[in-house]
Amino acid sequence: MPETAAPKYLSSSLNSLDIAVIGAGPHALTLAAHLLQKRKTWGNRLCFFDPSGGWLSQWQQQFAALEIPHLRSPAVHHPAPNPFTLRDFAQTHAQELYPPYDLPGTKLFIDFCDRLIQEHQLQDHLVKAQVERIVPLEKGFQLWLGDGSLVLARRVVVAHGGGRKFLPDWVQGISTPYPSDRLQHSSEVDLRTLHCRGEKILIVGSGLTSGHLAIGAAKRGAKVTIMARRVFYEKFFDADPGWLGPKYLKDFQQESCWLTRSQTVINARNGGSLTPAVFTHLRRLRAEGKIEFMENCEIKQAHWVSGAGDQGNNLGANLANSLDDNWQLGCSNGEKLAVDRLWLATGSTLKVQEQPLLAPLLVTNPLEVVNGLPVLTTHLRWGNCELYLMGGLAALQIGPTARNLSGARMASDRIVEALIKPRTFQPLIAA
Repeated sequence: MPETAAPKYLSSSLNSLDIAVIGAGPHALTLAAHLLQKRKTWGNRLCFFDPSGGWLSQWQQQFAALEIPHLRSPAVHHPAPNPFTLRDFAQTHAQELYPPYDLPGTKLFIDFCDRLIQEHQLQDHLVKAQVERIVPLEKGFQLWLGDGSLVLARRVVVAHGGGRKFLPDWVQGISTPYPSDRLQHSSEVDLRTLHCRGEKILIVGSGLTSGHLAIGAAKRGAKVTIMARRVFYEKFFDADPGWLGPKYLKDFQQESCWLTRSQTVINARNGGSLTPAVFTHLRRLRAEGKIEFMENCEIKQAHWVSGAGDQGNNLGANLANSLDDNWQLGCSNGEKLAVDRLWLATGSTLKVQEQPLLAPLLVTNPLEVVNGLPVLTTHLRWGNCELYLMGGLAALQIGPTARNLSGARMASDRIVEALIKPRTFQPLIAA
């Protein structure tokens, strides 16, 4: 999606907005579509800020880099208010809906979102800028942008992922210098530019990202090992479909203990899993000798060896005698491995106190935090100030699917209700 120029109403250095939305990904698009369905004339009240300058840029980059063919969510989950709009759109387009649950192809989803953006002229309301600081005022907020300019906003919605890459403890224990492209988090890997024929690649992680990386690397002639602390297992979705409706959400929303809610969110997602289709593909590659699984295992020590000159490790002389540049690894099961690349498909951690944009608000506008998640109001408001959160940080209110497309819809319903109605305060224990 193309970059957009700044809206005309942001031509000066000091401007006053009604609703500033930080982010331009699927959650921000979902909020915009739901709000403009309720208030069709509110287009000029909205302004979106994203450093990429394009709608869904980061989302598209991640899907393209991992060569993901389709979404994990069924076609009823998308940014438009009507659940069946994407399915109708697919009938007039050549892109596929994948079985067994009509999973939208990546190109189909992008085309659908493009049409939604054009329909609401949202490209005219996106500013290419990084919001670096939010300063609460008596009424509204100051938004400090990366170029030093200042914007005033009456209400703010934070609608970006914002997670911090999770790196295992052993990474901090690496004492030898190594090339940056030989140890990467999955978010840094781009299969499209990868040249790895004949290399040995170890992927750490049991989730769908590790599966996509393994398939892409094997396709390019690498010998791949996937390592997980648990047994690899398959399920269709991140969380049970019961979390999309009252089957599970009714009890969740009646739970008054925030600690219990946070643990429920963790348990419901249950770490990383593979879809049946990807797991079947991986098994086939294993049968062909291209992929190996290492289960119930983790790295304990990693040492980069640069040719024959670096012998300063304690992982065994049989590995240290290698003349190649490689990683030499000690594993929890006692095995010792030598590999060319390490990829960490270990996900991210989401803690509000680690968010540069939000952490200062915990000082100026304190609120309860449980296991890194803020305790928001029913409408996902930050206490009594007009700032709202979407995505994973709203999980104590939305539930385990808060970061997914279905969670974006639930969050939008709550936030839109607050934006279009006179201000009302809700008790924090309500959901």
